[in-house]
Amino acid sequence: MTLTVQLTLVHCILDLSSEVSLVTATFTKQLKCVILYYYIFFFLHLGKQISIMSPEEKAATIFNATFVRPAKFYISGFSNIPHVEYYYVFLCFVYIMTVLGNVLLLSVIYLVETLHTPKYMIVSNLAVTDLCGSTALIPKLLDTFLFDKRYIVYEACLSHMFFVLFFGSVQSWTLVTMAYDRFIAICFPLRYHSIVTKPAITAMLLFVWVFLLSLWAFIVGLFERLSFCRSLVIKSFYCDHGPVYRLACNDTSLNNIMAYFAFIIVLCIPLILIGITYVCITIALSRIASGEERLKALKTCTPHLILVAILFLPILGTNIAAVASNIHPNARIINSSLTHTIPALLNPIVYSLKTEEVLNSLKKLFKKNRLSNTTSSRKVNSLSLLYCHSW
Repeated sequence: MTLTVQLTLVHCILDLSSEVSLVTATFTKQLKCVILYYYIFFFLHLGKQISIMSPEEKAATIFNATFVRPAKFYISGFSNIPHVEYYYVFLCFVYIMTVLGNVLLLSVIYLVETLHTPKYMIVSNLAVTDLCGSTALIPKLLDTFLFDKRYIVYEACLSHMFFVLFFGSVQSWTLVTMAYDRFIAICFPLRYHSIVTKPAITAMLLFVWVFLLSLWAFIVGLFERLSFCRSLVIKSFYCDHGPVYRLACNDTSLNNIMAYFAFIIVLCIPLILIGITYVCITIALSRIASGEERLKALKTCTPHLILVAILFLPILGTNIAAVASNIHPNARIINSSLTHTIPALLNPIVYSLKTEEVLNSLKKLFKKNRLSNTTSSRKVNSLSLLYCHSW
């Protein structure tokens, strides 16, 4: 309690005691005494409560009065790498090819009616996810480092984090849906068309989108309870979840728990489910007597297995290396950036070159286009000849 408050209280009591009765005292003096009384009571009660708190609780009580939300973060990116701008130019090339490849694949699926099947609904979902994920990450990355705009507004950082991680998660679970399609096709071939229907696949994909949208909205929303009073330098190439929440000053245990939960949901469970489906597929293939039929069935799984290897192996390698030894930040950033960008580039290439249906559809489209061009050119030539003869 301050000396000023003590003197004011004594003065108030003396003034009131000098009055004939409490009723004759002025309303202002009564109000002042009541306010001072409750102020002193609250101050003493709070002091008593703080005195019996642990050091951590005291720090938390004091900290609540100094909650800090930064205006901007600083994205550090690579450190001490000469000519690093060439790597960003390479990522720009990757993004252009990703857009062209996925747009081409989506166009083929849209134009060829024979590809309007549940299987290619999943492929289309993967292509859309690749487009959106690459668009969420690479243009912002190029703007940040090529044009040296490394400061990012707090709200923009959180939204950037949400979209990059959300589309990456959808990509992971889309591969699980593909594994389910292959599992039914090989293990239950006679019931495939009754089980894998357009409504069933639509429901599965919709559930994936809604669930992961809710998950990442909750995880990113947890940043609202964090305070950033120390360094604001993000040691990554974008607003990654781990490097950002570790900058906070207050308790981040819930954020840490949700980070592990997201890791299990996005990586561990999909890998386990894909592994189980391929164990079942292997058992089913071993029961097929004809080697030719077995090889034919296995070929339908090849594109999916390649995509799984491209997506999951680099992530697992990085995490194992991080646990086993101290991986250099630059190596981690390179591996992480390639993991986010290369699968989206290779997915349409794998499905175009390794899937006979898509290859045949592409050939038909080119032939159709060539025939239409030939027909139109003949019409133009005949019209020009008629015009010349008329003259």
